[in-house]
Amino acid sequence: MSRESSIQATEKFGELVNGGRFDAFPEVVAPDCHDHDPAPGQHMGPEGYKAFFTELRTAFPDMQVEVEKLVADGDSVAFAYTLTGTHQGDFNGHKPTGKAIKVRGMQIGRFVDGKMVERWGSSDELGILKQIGAIEG
Repeated sequence: MSRESSIQATEKFGELVNGGRFDAFPEVVAPDCHDHDPAPGQHMGPEGYKAFFTELRTAFPDMQVEVEKLVADGDSVAFAYTLTGTHQGDFNGHKPTGKAIKVRGMQIGRFVDGKMVERWGSSDELGILKQIGAIEG
């Protein structure tokens, strides 16, 4: 897969996330996509991402992910991002606070035939918990 098509698949994934169009994840995520850093209880493939992002968007309905830096090489794409939103639903057992969040994260995806087949990543969940007042720090 070319560098350009890997970038296009990454961009499409981002559009789906920001647009809340999680049912379309099969367009860019392989059924057996392996997430090396899944959320607790997250299943493989498009359904796992759909469940994760549905839960996140329920907690932060105005959630947006903005790519800050993107680097691609062959079939892999890495990017740093900023996630913003307002805590308006339960998040990891924490009731809504109405507080705004802004956290950073990084992700690396590997693509085959226009679909993500592997993912590594890290988001600042501790930062989210601090910003919504769930923990001190």
